[in-house]
Amino acid sequence: MSSTVIPIKSVETQVQRKRAFPKGRQADPLAVQQVQSLLGERPLRRDHLIEYFHLIQDRYRQLSTAHLAALSQILRVSQSEVFEVASFYHHFDIVRADSVADTPDAPALTVRVCDGIACELAGAQDLLKRLPDILGTEVRVIPAPCVGRCNAAPVAVVHQTPVELADAAKVQEACKKPEAKQPAGAFVPAVSRSAYEEQGGYSTLRRLNLGELKGDDLIAELEQSHLRGLGGAGFPAGKKWRIVRDQLAPRLMAINIDEGEPGTFKDRHWLEHNPHQFLEGMLIAAQVVGIDAIYVYLRDEYHALRAKLEALLDDLRANPPVATLPLIELRRGAGAYICGEESAMIESIEGQRGMPRLRPPYVAQVGLFGRPTLEHNFETLYWVPEILRKGGQWFASHGRHGRKGLRSFSVSGRVNKPGVHLAPAGITLAELIDEYCGGMLPGHTLYGYLPGGASGGILPASLANVPLDFDTLQPHGCFIGSAAIVVFSQADRAVNVARNLMRFFRHESCGQCTPCREGTAKAVELMDKPQWDLELLGDLSTLMRDASICGLGQAAPNPVDCVVKYFPHELGLASSTEANK
Repeated sequence: MSSTVIPIKSVETQVQRKRAFPKGRQADPLAVQQVQSLLGERPLRRDHLIEYFHLIQDRYRQLSTAHLAALSQILRVSQSEVFEVASFYHHFDIVRADSVADTPDAPALTVRVCDGIACELAGAQDLLKRLPDILGTEVRVIPAPCVGRCNAAPVAVVHQTPVELADAAKVQEACKKPEAKQPAGAFVPAVSRSAYEEQGGYSTLRRLNLGELKGDDLIAELEQSHLRGLGGAGFPAGKKWRIVRDQLAPRLMAINIDEGEPGTFKDRHWLEHNPHQFLEGMLIAAQVVGIDAIYVYLRDEYHALRAKLEALLDDLRANPPVATLPLIELRRGAGAYICGEESAMIESIEGQRGMPRLRPPYVAQVGLFGRPTLEHNFETLYWVPEILRKGGQWFASHGRHGRKGLRSFSVSGRVNKPGVHLAPAGITLAELIDEYCGGMLPGHTLYGYLPGGASGGILPASLANVPLDFDTLQPHGCFIGSAAIVVFSQADRAVNVARNLMRFFRHESCGQCTPCREGTAKAVELMDKPQWDLELLGDLSTLMRDASICGLGQAAPNPVDCVVKYFPHELGLASSTEANK
């Protein structure tokens, strides 16, 4: 049998053609020079990618793809990877250009008007409509998600300077000020370090460091206090310390001050009031658990706070309250609500897109940089020094209606005294409004409220006597989360509140899982119609709860379900029974 043999040239003898130019977009030499100048003597670290984006954005007020290509070359990271991380975060304005010379000019000034629920109730939409004509074409006016100042709604942010109780005149005046004169770093804490130490501050940390106090005894006090995670999850703090301490070293800590839940501003309040109490709590936790490095993740909207916190950390390093401190790094968020979820925040600290991880493994086992990680919300650590000085029973003794502890309620909406109110855990909304908020605004009567920010659901006035705490709201289809209370009145409609919240979830979905990404978009489409398709919305709700990876998609249906259950008359239904048929 004969066959045709096709000779194949030996691989070794093949001539390899060299490319005339490297593959892909080439970095503009001027862009490389500009980026290198911004980086200065900073170490070139992949996990600092988002920090480098901020340097470029702060300098040029946008991210040119020419600068992104230059950063890619300097870090030796693929351009696609650099671009996909930059494009994930809302605060980075990306413009396409092959070179610095081709890059269009950035807007002379950007004004962001918060369109979160508290600001919408206070007239933010009208402000958004009026400002472009008043400020002219040189100023870019855009909507922004909640900026964490709901007690002073509506709020506009002129570049990086917030304008509280904003109206057109205030915003126009702020736009006239040269940027250098804007009071971005003028914030001064209410309690200085010297005043804090005079009151016994850092004494618990020093005694622990000297061996006068034992870590097991401090954990026992936390367990007796019933302190739970105050970022929303409510996991017992003492139990978390034990779990992480039992993991193999090195162990890390990640502190969440992203505070992106609409209606929430308590962490900002306490950080402005007494930052050293938080810093001591952070260092006590690190000492007890055996932490090698601490990463503090602060939301980008808190510009003045960031400058002050950097100065406080510098002072702490220069004048440490104990002999040795762990490494402490302050990381800057970039406008992504999803990074309030612990694993998404960890991804962001690592310089990645803030996408939640599948679990297990849990963050306590495999967290930041693959190490066991103690993740805490700011306020949880804030209470640690005071609890350890006064005893766990002191904290636990403050509850009402059978609950234990204190809660910082961020209250906004139709009340006389919005703000952060420290009140007993388990207080009811009716008691909170009457005793702490000065009652409802004149001419307004209570109609409904959000007990836990955008994700916590919506309750009617008839349930204003339900204790506000962990585990008390679930029977009503809601949860307290970060204790962000938004109060609305007979002047408002629950369906409009729900629409605002669902638009927020659509905007903030990370897009990783289809049920959340497509479900929130479809829900907005259905809710914008005059007549809601309750059957389809019900199917969407079930799908999102059952199949979404993280809490955003799982909680996004709460506003819809609560409107159907508690405000059926707004949908033209006689009762919740009819709505659920």
